[in-house]
Amino acid sequence: MDADERHTGRALAHRPSSALTQPPRAPAQAAPAAAPTRLSARLQRAHAVADLRDQAARRLPKAVFDFIDGGAEDERTLRDNVEAFDAWMLMPRVGVDVGTRDLSRPILGHPSSLPIMMAPTGLAGFFWPDGEVAGARAAARAGIPYCLSTNSVGSIEHVAEGAPEGERWFQLYFLRDREWMQALLRRAAAARYRVLCLTVDLAVQGRRERDLRNAFTMPLRPRLSTALDLARRPAWLAGAARSRLGFGNFQVAGSGFTSVAQHVASLFDPSANWDDIARIRDQWRGPMALKGLLHPGDAEKAVALGIEAVIVSNHGGRQLDDVPAAIAALPEVAEAVAGRAEIILDGGVRRGTDVIKALALGATACSLGRPFLWGLSAGGSEGVSRVIEIFRNELDNAMTLLGTPTLDAITLDHVRARRGGGW
Repeated sequence: MDADERHTGRALAHRPSSALTQPPRAPAQAAPAAAPTRLSARLQRAHAVADLRDQAARRLPKAVFDFIDGGAEDERTLRDNVEAFDAWMLMPRVGVDVGTRDLSRPILGHPSSLPIMMAPTGLAGFFWPDGEVAGARAAARAGIPYCLSTNSVGSIEHVAEGAPEGERWFQLYFLRDREWMQALLRRAAAARYRVLCLTVDLAVQGRRERDLRNAFTMPLRPRLSTALDLARRPAWLAGAARSRLGFGNFQVAGSGFTSVAQHVASLFDPSANWDDIARIRDQWRGPMALKGLLHPGDAEKAVALGIEAVIVSNHGGRQLDDVPAAIAALPEVAEAVAGRAEIILDGGVRRGTDVIKALALGATACSLGRPFLWGLSAGGSEGVSRVIEIFRNELDNAMTLLGTPTLDAITLDHVRARRGGGW
């Protein structure tokens, strides 16, 4: 039985109070170490996130892979997000006891075994059957947070039932239909999503030219020009054929083939402002993160509203092109926040050393978007587990060589700006 059919009645239920309270939860326990996961030989051959990207590219149709991999317009920000990490070098210290390392850190008051989390990524269920549940289960096994996107294929309730353990966040956009937006908040609270992540950088969708050239829709519209490519992707086709593909948290009149740009234009509200953000902060009774900030002044406004975390992000280079890379914006945001809120760095993180650089520059943790989707597309929940394992191994190795046995030991003194060909 389809998950959305099981939950239609519950999804539309309204609570009598406008306050969005969270059901009581058991006290947080220490984040578990990653449970052993039996990986296929193919996934075991992936020793870096880039290897899983290659595997995902071989499994997915070109239009689907481009949806994950592409960015806005000339994709300068997409490239800068990754390349800007090269502006920083690591500076190790010696004579430090690194016989044991602790890679764990609380994120918004909940233990996490690593300083990483799964970013909210739309349409995960389009890339692998039941992809949101697969990702949430991998995150729960590893003891790190998972954030469900508003634009998920699996509904809020379906993902909560499919992955009841672990730390779950729910990501929300501002919608034109504010009643439906309130219903989504109530559903998330009832399904025990602890943290609300409000994304504020999608007033309209950026011009993603790969998607325009590919005429990307969900589900894929059959086209003669793509028929051969689809025929070469039997594993993906089989999964898509047995999946109910749509936006699981919405009931939209009509169906058929929908572009994400059409979905955003018809449902999302470009008029939202700081007063609207403040109202959501007042209504949500759990921790709240604001995603999509680059300017230090916006970070200061978020802190003034009592928002507990700011997520430094340019939406993976998928919105406005030619904006700062996330890691380039981080130092100014960290200075503005001045320890009054947690900071999560989102964008361009591909290595454990990238995580260390972000922590040294003021981040609490990092958010993984494309790496999560590459792992998912390559191997489902096992593929996501492989991504987490790679980051765990890289982070542990780098911390040992850097002379930092704990995350708190990583400071600004452990990085240096790269200037020209050397210092």
